[in-house]
Amino acid sequence: MPDHGEWCHHDVIKGIPVRAAAEWRLRADRTAGGFGQLHSGTMKFVPTRILLAWPRGYCAGVERAVDTVERALRIYGPPVYVRKQIVHNIHVVRDLEAKGAVFVEEEIEVPEGAVIILSAHGVAPGVYANSMARGLSVIDATCPLVTKVHLEARRFARDDYTILLIGHEGHEEVVGTSGEAPDDVILVGSPEEARTVQVADPDRVAYLSQTTLSVDETNEVIEVLRERFPNIGGPPRDDICYATQNRQEAIKDLAKESDVILVIGSDNSSNSKRLVEVSAAVGTPAYLIDDESEIDPAWLEERETVGVTSGASAPEWLVERVVEWIKAMGATTVEQLHTIDEQMRFSLPVGVREPAGQPVP
Repeated sequence: MPDHGEWCHHDVIKGIPVRAAAEWRLRADRTAGGFGQLHSGTMKFVPTRILLAWPRGYCAGVERAVDTVERALRIYGPPVYVRKQIVHNIHVVRDLEAKGAVFVEEEIEVPEGAVIILSAHGVAPGVYANSMARGLSVIDATCPLVTKVHLEARRFARDDYTILLIGHEGHEEVVGTSGEAPDDVILVGSPEEARTVQVADPDRVAYLSQTTLSVDETNEVIEVLRERFPNIGGPPRDDICYATQNRQEAIKDLAKESDVILVIGSDNSSNSKRLVEVSAAVGTPAYLIDDESEIDPAWLEERETVGVTSGASAPEWLVERVVEWIKAMGATTVEQLHTIDEQMRFSLPVGVREPAGQPVP
């Protein structure tokens, strides 16, 4: 984790330069029993402690995708077109729009000859064909871990396997993976569907999964599939990405130490929604928020420790804003709960890589 500052009691967390961006009027007194702080307004027993999960926030694939758009804007100049949301976070999208990115739903909306960036979630082969037909300059920001699943789908389809794709219907990643072998893929969304899915040849079946699912729930589905199809094939390594797994493990640890958890992420972020579910399964209530404006103060009443984490597409500055909001309500300590380190980095896609020996733009 990059070192953005040394420990400074209550105000700066290692790795998080907490900005004193708001001038909040604190109206809080210590309660006689020492539980939380008593707010003189409508809240009572407000939190005294903020506990931050680590790891949280941007994964390597999201960092690569956002960096790809920013570099393309510098290299080619605006407008640069992006198919779908580059990552599932409304704040990131708005920030890139302000810099000159134009987000479209389909590649056919892009003017002929323009630059188009494909989102981190991956696309079906037909999107490439349409883009080429329009003479577009394609920059593929698909996460390499999603590309891995696409390659697995092609391999199983080539060997005449029925592919049981574990995932959520309509999610962009599922649409892209299914497009690699549309005649061979059957979507399985739950253990219940796994118990009833029908295939042409039970001995030629393989499973793949969306990369942003709940690890525990996906394992339940896989267990059912293996019971029904003993010879089922699968990927050499789990399809669920390292960052999704790490953030789910981190929130399990966080849930054991927190009274309530705020998960920062947009509603269309699959991995963020899974974090809320994982926390609830442990027994700690959790709420998904885009930013501090969506916090309901009632969630924090009589909660001494507030856990905070963020999905893989949420920028760290949103965490800083949420931390400042909770501090303004009366919290006096900020700590970080370390679960695991992450070292993963991905190289940039062709089209925004710097030439050998040239400085990065």
